[in-house]
Amino acid sequence: MTQANDLTKPPERRSAGVIAGLRQPLPWPTDRPFRILSIDGGGIKGIFPASVLTAFERELCGGASAGRYFDLIAGTSTGGIIALGLGLGMPASRILELYMANGEAIFPPVTGPFRRLKRAWLSTRRLLRYSYEREPLEVALETVFGDRLLGESERRLCIPSFEGNYGEVQVFKTPHHPDFRLDWREKVVDVALATAAAPSFFKVFRNQGRVFADGGVWANNPIMIGLVDALSTTDVARRNIHILSISCGDLDVPFSGGQLGAGGLIHWREIIKSAMHLASQNATGQAGLLIGRDQVIRLEPSADGARLEMDDVLSAKTLLPSLGETVASQSLEKVRHLFETEADLSPAYHGPRGADPAYRV
Repeated sequence: MTQANDLTKPPERRSAGVIAGLRQPLPWPTDRPFRILSIDGGGIKGIFPASVLTAFERELCGGASAGRYFDLIAGTSTGGIIALGLGLGMPASRILELYMANGEAIFPPVTGPFRRLKRAWLSTRRLLRYSYEREPLEVALETVFGDRLLGESERRLCIPSFEGNYGEVQVFKTPHHPDFRLDWREKVVDVALATAAAPSFFKVFRNQGRVFADGGVWANNPIMIGLVDALSTTDVARRNIHILSISCGDLDVPFSGGQLGAGGLIHWREIIKSAMHLASQNATGQAGLLIGRDQVIRLEPSADGARLEMDDVLSAKTLLPSLGETVASQSLEKVRHLFETEADLSPAYHGPRGADPAYRV
């Protein structure tokens, strides 16, 4: 399996290779928009963005992959899995099929008598041990992605994770700039598992001496990761950038009575939900400030979909496909301009595509 080499000596700290000055931007035509697709994390709730994009493929793309219409795709956790598939030229419908066919294997549902009691026991056990084995997810990903490498992606990709040897953020990137020399060698399956190793749900992901947790720990909404990469690697005007950002469900989390009153740890035990919500809200706001709020389209499920837990597979499969269809239908005119022409293939300076000078700017 993927983690066979997990006892390898940890590699050098990734941040040791960060350049000291500004990255040299690549040219970008002044008359061409730079389109970014950003997809949030959310476990099995990835059914929602996959359903939205599947509807867009049917209505706006003639059945072709939605990824063909974006210059850069950023995705975290389940959004990273969708982004990786789109980058390789797969339609979103293929990833949606992965979720619908393998959801129960990845997140075995609690059914039968005493269901509530069993779920309460699992929630309690999660305090001490992760809830699900990774193998079903890994098998499903290998079925879809095989042995393909990140460097084979036809689109610029930015996939965040949390590197645990040194406690650093990490963004896996395609070789779309001469400085991006490392990640093209990574297997797509490994990148997917690194970004989707949700703490308490799955064990940390070990791979060749490195250890990773879910990118949602720090960037569940990766909109700013995509925008910063576009601005730092290409000479593109800010007002020439357009972003489609798709959430898996993001609810307001106001203070509870216990937080306002007693304020102890037990009342703040789910502060991570508030932190993730506020980080997402902040990232979307920052992107709007940089390029104009009128050039950021944020699509979200209704409150019913947003309230689902990221492992509630039965409810997600029942509710989210129709919610995705509804949101897509309501948004067609708003997003139509993003799907008028296909984007050029991403440049590649290293890896299998990098050997061909045609893929260099």
